[in-house]
Amino acid sequence: MLNAKRFYSGSTLVVLAVLFIALVMLSNQWLRGARLDLTEQRLYTLADGTRQVLAEIQEPINLYFFFSQRASADLPGIRNYAQRVQELLEELRDQAGGRINLRIIDPLPFSEEEDQATRYGLQAAPVGAAGDNLFFGLAGSNAVDGQAVIPFFRPEQEAFLEYDVAKLIHTLATPRKPVVGVISDLPLGLGLPEFLRVQSGNEDYAIARELEQLFETRTIAKDTKRIDDDVQVLLIVHPRELSDDLRYAIDQFVLRGGNVVAFLDPHSDMAGGVSDLPGLLKAWGVQYDPNQAVLDPPNALTIAGRNGRPTRHPAFLSLQGEALRRDDVITAPLNSLNLASAGFFKPAEGAKSRFEPLLRSSEQAGVVPTIELSGGMAGAEELMRRYRPGSERLALAVRVSGEFESAFPERAQGNAGHKARSEKPANIVLVADSDLLANPLWVNQTRFLGQAVSTAFADNGNLVANALDNLLGSGALVSIRARGTATRPFTRVNALRLEAEQRFLATEQKLKDELAETERKLSELQTGKSQDGSLILSPEQRAELERFQQEKLRIRQELRQVQRQLDADIERLGNWLKLINIGLVPLAVSLAALGFAAWRLQRRRRA
Repeated sequence: MLNAKRFYSGSTLVVLAVLFIALVMLSNQWLRGARLDLTEQRLYTLADGTRQVLAEIQEPINLYFFFSQRASADLPGIRNYAQRVQELLEELRDQAGGRINLRIIDPLPFSEEEDQATRYGLQAAPVGAAGDNLFFGLAGSNAVDGQAVIPFFRPEQEAFLEYDVAKLIHTLATPRKPVVGVISDLPLGLGLPEFLRVQSGNEDYAIARELEQLFETRTIAKDTKRIDDDVQVLLIVHPRELSDDLRYAIDQFVLRGGNVVAFLDPHSDMAGGVSDLPGLLKAWGVQYDPNQAVLDPPNALTIAGRNGRPTRHPAFLSLQGEALRRDDVITAPLNSLNLASAGFFKPAEGAKSRFEPLLRSSEQAGVVPTIELSGGMAGAEELMRRYRPGSERLALAVRVSGEFESAFPERAQGNAGHKARSEKPANIVLVADSDLLANPLWVNQTRFLGQAVSTAFADNGNLVANALDNLLGSGALVSIRARGTATRPFTRVNALRLEAEQRFLATEQKLKDELAETERKLSELQTGKSQDGSLILSPEQRAELERFQQEKLRIRQELRQVQRQLDADIERLGNWLKLINIGLVPLAVSLAALGFAAWRLQRRRRA
């Protein structure tokens, strides 16, 4: 009897094991492609715009994902990110319905695969003591031998991973060079040979060469009454006194679904004059006053002032860090931008469009009448005397999107092709400065063998290219914004550290202020010096000096206490987390299990 029970028990386990294996194999087939994304920021769910980009692929696209497995053996962070990149590529391949061919390639040293990665233009990073080459990039090709690459996947750009890959696919799916229409009152020199640029004095505008490498640029004449349908994006630079017909052409271009990048200026230091788009900005839901300019001492750029001395000029701005929006693909990759005599934008009252600042001043930025900037670089000291700090961050560049109404409703009469409303949502990028395009603010330019050689020291050119590149994408591509990252910061710890550092800096400033005040009082109380040059201290001076020494010791102790409190707060938080993760969570699971077991036992007894 006992042997029979053992036999049946063993047989039951074997049957259950076989059924389990069969169920796993069948589920792999039945549930292939099925996913459940439980992450907070939907990290593993493709954006609707990405799905639309995949649906628009007409001919097969080949993707080659190069990742060096051996070279990355000691880099767990890179390997984890590479796994996420591969998972995204596989998801795109599966969702493309056979229109994407994906190859995963491990380019070993001195192999044909390594030569292939180099031919595609992928960047290799030397790692380890031996200096092995680490390839971590993506190359793609289409049916007409067009190519596009992501030279290296940078972990800090993970939030834009889906956008970057979708953009590469979109580029391969639409291989024709995009057309950018240009309306400019600055002599950019677009479309001119190099020697004509030099003769016409346009060699300073290095942005012209940057744009011509990326896009097909087409100058829009000032008497244009309708913008051609094959123009995909308008680049408007420092528009001064545009005719009503041309402004109407811009209006209708936007309502037909076109996008615009416009650089306006309340005071052009490079070309002079004021630029505006009257009527159009109001229709797009934007308020802009060309008679006001921004002064922002915390972001002031150091320039050569009077007599060549370095001077921080409050109207010349160097924007970095939090001044640049970090969740928009236009500004996220940028590090620094230099502006001169910039204006600012506000959402118009009652506007229905979406208003998103891309560049912002500090909270201390003030506003002055444009006429006060006529002093130019030499007016820095005078501007600082007139400067009055504000209380809000001003939008120096914005993205405006939505469906708009015509700024020229009166032209509906007798115009059969007039559009009163947008056919589809449009995207408009507005920058309240045109000087940032000029050479002195972003490139050092030299000549070598008769050719202009530009070395960028700021990202002004990248701002223009990113804006055009983003708006030239399909509506689906434009809609793809920064996604979340798998790396989650310790926000509470960072907040504690920031709070303590602010207290620390405030106390430190108090010490410096008291030191300066005491030294001033000592100077006033001084009555003379001895013959050897040493100070003669009166009883009042000695008492003051003694008081300062005691106060200095007290404040130093307070500084140390603040620092100790910072460490104590963080350590206390860590102890609570350890208690919760190590003690409370297992205890809660155990209690839940015991409760479930007690409930089942009670049910059995009742049965």
